[in-house]
Amino acid sequence: MRLSELILPLAAGLLAAAAGAQSPGTPAAAAGGGVVVRSWVTSADRQRLLARGEDTGFGPVTEREDVLVVDPGTTYQEMLGFGAAITDASAWLLEARMGAAPREALLRELFAREGGIGLSMTRVTIGASDFSLRHYSLDEPPGGGTDPELRDFSIAPMRESVIPALRAAHAINPGLAVIASPWSAPAWMKTSGSLVRGSLREDAFAPFARYLVRFADAMAAEGVPLYALTVQNEPHFEPGNYPGMRLEAPARARLIGTELGPLLRAHQPGVRILDWDHNWDEPESPLAVLSDPVAAPYVSGVAWHCYKGPVEAQGEVHDRFPGKDAFLTECSGGDWRPGWARALPWLSRVVVLGSTRNWARGVILWNLVLDAEHGPHTGGCTDCRAVVTLDTQTGEITRNPEYYALAHLSAWVVPGARRIDSSGEVAGIDHVAFRNPDGTIVLMVVNSYMPERAFAVRVQGREFAAQIPGLSVATFVWDGSFMVP
Repeated sequence: MRLSELILPLAAGLLAAAAGAQSPGTPAAAAGGGVVVRSWVTSADRQRLLARGEDTGFGPVTEREDVLVVDPGTTYQEMLGFGAAITDASAWLLEARMGAAPREALLRELFAREGGIGLSMTRVTIGASDFSLRHYSLDEPPGGGTDPELRDFSIAPMRESVIPALRAAHAINPGLAVIASPWSAPAWMKTSGSLVRGSLREDAFAPFARYLVRFADAMAAEGVPLYALTVQNEPHFEPGNYPGMRLEAPARARLIGTELGPLLRAHQPGVRILDWDHNWDEPESPLAVLSDPVAAPYVSGVAWHCYKGPVEAQGEVHDRFPGKDAFLTECSGGDWRPGWARALPWLSRVVVLGSTRNWARGVILWNLVLDAEHGPHTGGCTDCRAVVTLDTQTGEITRNPEYYALAHLSAWVVPGARRIDSSGEVAGIDHVAFRNPDGTIVLMVVNSYMPERAFAVRVQGREFAAQIPGLSVATFVWDGSFMVP
């Protein structure tokens, strides 16, 4: 089956399923004025993939004990959205290995609110990562010299694939929020003299700040302005075969407070700075930067990765600094967690649901698209899994567990929605709820265990009965403005 044959029925199905020929947020009322609760389910056995469930409605409160309580009156963070990184590898596959029509169809499926799953965030690399076709920076002087004035700065390598892919996604979703991260400063700025390993030289703090601001300026000029940037991807990790750079908390605080913060505010005041951009297992590192009186005023929030530690670290940092945002900026599935029975519940429960319950305003997974060999890549991860996999021989697209874990919120939770309170304990069940600006309420429920679970959802003195298969994720949607106390 060709790509177009796969995408078009799914896109049409999403549009129809999302609201029965309505957009996901359109109010729905049953005959006689009752509120309709719509639902969609994805199961790890793949028998149901964003499958529309039977509509139900609210009734009087019962005496059952297995109840989830949704409270629209208790609100938390405002959501920016969900997405995945347009890495060099993803962009190259989109631009060089797909025809114009199938590429447009796939991007619409991924980024459109109508007929798609509504991704509204992405991440790009400032220079190369392991998911690049070659190692490079955006300032490489001829002959390997230094360039403190950045005369050789150029985003030409990104014009080959990344910027065209970003522009295409931005055209589909003009509200697309772009977060950018460097894997390494240019080699001439580093103690190693290489993109691989090393740290920032003492005399390179000011040039590196100018380098990042030049990048923000260049992206704005290209029509894909940044929402935020981080100063270093995974600053406590120095990989041995792809770009990386160690940047401890005191160095990040110095860079942000004395160089980057003031310069960025002068040139691109709308671009935010996020600290850390690393795992949940070392919250003390971003806490140190947020505690620095010079750096803290320039830091908008903290970026997190999922590979080590508990997701609750996000909540711990938020409790200390409630005025700072949280974002999950990277999490990749892969063959280390094979099979849908392991991947779908974990991604849905921990990464998407868990990070938003711990104050994340956005969730960005790693590669948007990879090929059937988990690439292309140059060093680094050899078995990472993308949101979708492209078979470059046949054009077939495979939608991975990551796709469905994102879609169960991204298709219905719009930018500007607020997380609302949901409580209650049902064995094996995790949950999170949101209220959209139009009053639509979205409840995501994950069943991480084998048995089917039946439960009730109670809202403002009324409730509806629900069930979810084992090892599944479900989304329930209703119009909260129709609720009668």
